[in-house]
Amino acid sequence: MLEAPRIGIGFDAHRLVEGRRLVLGGVEIAFPRGLEGHSDADVLAHAITDAWLGALGLGDIGRHFPDTEARYKDADSLELLAQVVEMARQRGFAPGNIDATMIAEAPKLLPYLERMRNRLAGAMGCRPEQVNLKATTTEGLGFTGRQEGIAALATVLLVPADR
Repeated sequence: MLEAPRIGIGFDAHRLVEGRRLVLGGVEIAFPRGLEGHSDADVLAHAITDAWLGALGLGDIGRHFPDTEARYKDADSLELLAQVVEMARQRGFAPGNIDATMIAEAPKLLPYLERMRNRLAGAMGCRPEQVNLKATTTEGLGFTGRQEGIAALATVLLVPADR
C-alpha cells in the first residue's frame, strides 16, 4: 500500500554580517554582507530542507547536520538538501512541489530567482516547474526590514514515488 502525500513546512533566518558571502538557493549574490552561520547559511535551502524533514517526520536540519560538528563548517547547503532528498527517496517519496518565500529588504532578489530555482531543482532531482520561489520585503518592519538579516519560509508536498 502506498503512503498518502505528506506536507512539510520549514523556516530559517540568519543575521547579515560583514566578511561573509551571500548565498541563497545555491546562488552567490553580489552584496556587501553575507549570512552568518556554521554552514554557508543559505536560509532558503535550509527552510526547504526543514520542510522536507518535516514532511518525513524526521525533525529538523539541526538534528541531522548539527552546527557543533566540524564537518558541516562552511558546508554547501544544497548538498545537505540533496542528502535529505535521498532520505525521502529511500522511504518511497518524491517531490510533488515546493513553494518558498524569502523575506529581505535588500538585496533585490528578483534577478536571481530563476537561477535559484534551477539550482534547487537540481539538488532535489525534480523539474524547475515544481519549484516556486518568491521574494518579499516587510516594508521596513522588523529585523529583515532593518536589513539585519534574511528569512525564508518553505512548504513541500511529497508524493509516493513510482515504484
